[in-house]
Amino acid sequence: MAEAQNIPVGSTTAGSIAVAAESTVATRMSAPPSFDVADFPVPHGREEEWRFTPLERLRGLHDGTAVANGNGVKVDVQAPEGVTVEAVGRDDARLGKAGTPVDRVAAQAYSAFEKASVVTVPKETVLTDPIRISVHGEGGTAFGHQVIELGAFAEAVVVIDHTGDAVLAANVDYLLGDGAKLTVVSVQDWDDKAVHVAQHNALVGRDASFKSVVVTFGGDVVRVHPRVSYAGPGGEAELFGLYFTDQGQHQEHRLLVDHNVPHCKSNVVYKGALQGDDAHAVWIGDVLIEAKAEGTDTYEMNRNLVLTDGARVDSVPNLEIETGEIVGAGHASATGRFDDEQLFYLMARGIQEQDARRLVVRGFFAELVQQIGLPDIEERLIAKIEEELEAAVA
Repeated sequence: MAEAQNIPVGSTTAGSIAVAAESTVATRMSAPPSFDVADFPVPHGREEEWRFTPLERLRGLHDGTAVANGNGVKVDVQAPEGVTVEAVGRDDARLGKAGTPVDRVAAQAYSAFEKASVVTVPKETVLTDPIRISVHGEGGTAFGHQVIELGAFAEAVVVIDHTGDAVLAANVDYLLGDGAKLTVVSVQDWDDKAVHVAQHNALVGRDASFKSVVVTFGGDVVRVHPRVSYAGPGGEAELFGLYFTDQGQHQEHRLLVDHNVPHCKSNVVYKGALQGDDAHAVWIGDVLIEAKAEGTDTYEMNRNLVLTDGARVDSVPNLEIETGEIVGAGHASATGRFDDEQLFYLMARGIQEQDARRLVVRGFFAELVQQIGLPDIEERLIAKIEEELEAAVA
């Protein structure tokens, strides 16, 4: 059963906090995956996969009225020696290999991009420097597709950094060969008016290891959908997430780990902080253990810290098990207000209230920041958290 802590208020208006924690939502989406936009009806907000999303703020990404223009986003890839970077057409066999679009926006993105970027790390190549991909919005609308492919026993760290202002729908594929190790850090640090909807697909090879760290700060609406499946036994996936939702922002993270082969592992930990009127965070964590996936070991957890009144969190952990022959499976979700006892403890030792609040929030996020492993990114995120907290006090 999911662990849930509900704050006993019943309104989403200013001056209150609304929290939802559920465990009864089916993990299977209503429409089967497809690359064809026509296979998905235009959502109206009553569908399970769209009921939390403010469709009117997606700027036409969901109904086909959004049209790409030349000043959407600028993509720059900086890769160490030995890494291949290509721009390919949609006939490339690697596109869509990691996963198929599961909603209309992802299908629209797949149908509308002109060239996809494919970054390939050859087999047995161990990179000491990260691959850095900059996606900078230049005020327009864009559709994109990115593929990161690691050969057998290759190891790499990839940073995908989203900045600027744009309306962007994109698919990102991660292909891990047998024994490969990939860490991906996806940072959503958009300007205030940006809209970003993305599906991330990871196909994890035999005995391969995949770590995803999704960090979301900016944007008006950000909806990221990480999905993991396995191509062979022995695969491991770690999905970490950190989000700071400010006044008026909608940040939504929907995850699916599909244990479709035996003897694989997964661990999911997402944490978020919210402040300001109409700040809305959504976390949907789906784990499916198929009948053939014996020996699975999985756990997922979501924690939310509500810093001010007027914010809302919807946290929905789902676990579907089709075989009893597993090592372990569990899920948990909890949302709570700022801990006044922690604040009192620190202030009683001479720490000013503002500094005490900062320490508590930094401690809340510390576990996930440390998963990044890149000092420059970690320092930047800590500075961003400090900036958000300063804005709340001002």
